Amino acid sequence: MLRHCSDARYVWNLAVEQHAWWRPGRKSAPGYLEQSRQLTVARAASPWLARGSQTVQQQALRDFAQAMANFFDGTHDRPTWRKAGQHEGFRVTGTRGRGWDFHRLSRKWAEVRIPKVGWVRFRLSRPLPDDVKSYRVTRDRAGRWHVAFAVIPAPGPAPGTGAVVGIDRGVKVTAALSTGEMLAVPRLGGREAARLLRLERKLARAKRGSNRRGKVKTQIARVKAREADRRQDWIEQTSTGIARRFDVIRVEDLKVKNMTRSAKGTTQQPGRNVAQKAGLNREIARSGWGALVKRLEDKAPGRVQKMPPAYTSQRCSACGHVARENRESQAVFLCTACGYAANADVNAACNIAAGHVVNARGGDRVAGPVNREPQRTLLGV
Repeated sequence: MLRHCSDARYVWNLAVEQHAWWRPGRKSAPGYLEQSRQLTVARAASPWLARGSQTVQQQALRDFAQAMANFFDGTHDRPTWRKAGQHEGFRVTGTRGRGWDFHRLSRKWAEVRIPKVGWVRFRLSRPLPDDVKSYRVTRDRAGRWHVAFAVIPAPGPAPGTGAVVGIDRGVKVTAALSTGEMLAVPRLGGREAARLLRLERKLARAKRGSNRRGKVKTQIARVKAREADRRQDWIEQTSTGIARRFDVIRVEDLKVKNMTRSAKGTTQQPGRNVAQKAGLNREIARSGWGALVKRLEDKAPGRVQKMPPAYTSQRCSACGHVARENRESQAVFLCTACGYAANADVNAACNIAAGHVVNARGGDRVAGPVNREPQRTLLGV
C-alpha cells in the first residue's frame, strides 16, 4: 500500500509539472487522455513503474483532471505538489467484483480487496450500502491506515418547526448559539498537553535526519491525531444536532483563510506581533470553524445562510444600539443605552439569527443571506 501511495504521488506530481508552465493564452496542456497514453509509454520504458498498479496510477490522473476542472470552475485552488509523509493515499474505482471487492465479516469488521495487495481487514464504523463505486486508502502522519468509501448520504429532513438559529464562532467559545448554548470543541487534557510540550522540546534537541528525531515526530503526530479525532467527532455530532433541530441556520460569513494568513511580512516590511498572530492562527485552526459550517451545509443543504459579520458583536440585540463601548470584555456585553447585559457571544449570535446588518455609519437593517458567485478565471469559464 505504501508503494501504491508512492506511485499515485509520483504520477500526480508529473501532471502538476506539466501544467505548472500553463497560463491563460498559452498552448493547452495535455489532458487526461494524452496523459494516459504517456503513462502507458512510461510503464513500458520503466520496469519499476510497471510493477505498480496501473489502476492506481490512472486514477491519480483522473483525480488530477477533476482537480483542474474544479480550478477552472473557480471552486478550488490550483492543484499543488504532494509530499511524502504528508500526502499518503490512493483511490480505487470501478464496479464491485472487478478489480476490488468488499466483504463483511461481522458487525464491526470487514475486509476489502486492494489491487496487487489482496484482502485487507478493517474496522467497519458504519453500515456500508451496496452502491459503492470507489474507495480511498490513506495513511496519516501517526502511521494509521484509513479506508473511506465514496457514498453520498441523503440529507436529513428539516424539523418543520420554522425555528431559526444564529451561530457566532469564536476561540474561547467555539460556537455560541442564539438559544444561549455555548459549545466548545474538545482539546487535549492537562497531562496530554504537558506530554506534547515535552515531546516538542525533545524534538528541538534531536539531530535532523536521525532515527531519534523520526520516532519523536511519530509520537507527536499520534498526540495531535488524538486531538484531531476528537475535534472531528465533535463537529459531526454538533452539526447533526443543529441540522435536526432548526429549519434555518445562520452563520457569519467569515473568511477563515484570510483570517489565518501569516503576519510575518517581508524583509523590507516585516510584520508586527508575529508570534501573537501565529498563536491566534493555531487556535482558529484548532476550533474547526470552516469544517463545522461545511458539515452543516452538507447535512442541511439550502438551509444554511451566511450573514455579514460587521458589528454583530457591538450591536445590542435588545434595543439595536451600536457602540464599541457595549462590549466591556471578551465575554461580557453591557448596552450603554438600555442596560441590557448578556454574554457577548450569545448577543452576537442573536443578531446573526435576526439577520441584522450594520454599516459603518451605524445604519441598521435586515438583510438576506450572502450569496456570492464563484470566482471566474481569466478564460471566463
